[in-house]
Amino acid sequence: MSSYVVAFVFARGGSQGVPRKNLRLLAGKPLLAHAIETARASSLIDRVMVSTDGEEIAETARAYGAEVPFMRPPELATSEAPELLAWRHALVSLGELEPDAPSPDALVSIPATSPLRAVEDVDACIRMLLESDADIVITVTESGRSPYFNMVALDEHGYARVVVETNERRITRRQDAPATYDITTVAYAMRPAWVMSAKGVFDGKVRTVLVPPERALDIDTELDLRMAELLLADSARFSTSS
Repeated sequence: MSSYVVAFVFARGGSQGVPRKNLRLLAGKPLLAHAIETARASSLIDRVMVSTDGEEIAETARAYGAEVPFMRPPELATSEAPELLAWRHALVSLGELEPDAPSPDALVSIPATSPLRAVEDVDACIRMLLESDADIVITVTESGRSPYFNMVALDEHGYARVVVETNERRITRRQDAPATYDITTVAYAMRPAWVMSAKGVFDGKVRTVLVPPERALDIDTELDLRMAELLLADSARFSTSS
């Protein structure tokens, strides 16, 4: 029996770094549309929905083929509201609207802020979840800096120290430092039962899918948006030349 997988794009109306971020255009389409189209292109996802507090976002989502079965309450659409609560609200609301429908085997969050992701990144998260004991699968990319080597924190006197110091020896070369990874917003795949009880993303068994940095760009500033435009333009030129 195949698994029933539901994907959501959680796209609130407000944004501090980039105004109306989820509706900003990239390659002629809103960021929201890029996420929806990636989700719809996955053969492992059965339904694609959008959770939002904004009517304009809801209308745009429907125009690109996503369902918007309910609106997110304002208190879950602030910059302070944990994303986990929006995930939980989506599952509860869907269950109330469709009490006779089967419960999802997996909930997938596909943020609009990572428009350069590939379908294979999303599918890898879903497969990892369904084929392992993980409660949630997150995407990561190799860190540009290491807390063991070239990241520092300041003490109460203003003196710098390495963020993570080992007891065995001082690490003086990056090659000798343990591998570290940055969490990305490419995709999250999770078990609904875990969503309903977890207090945070790391409250459970967490597995990871490694994605290349060029697909992991998170749009948080105007510069990020410009970088995404340049990367897409370069990709298009490469495809044309080859």
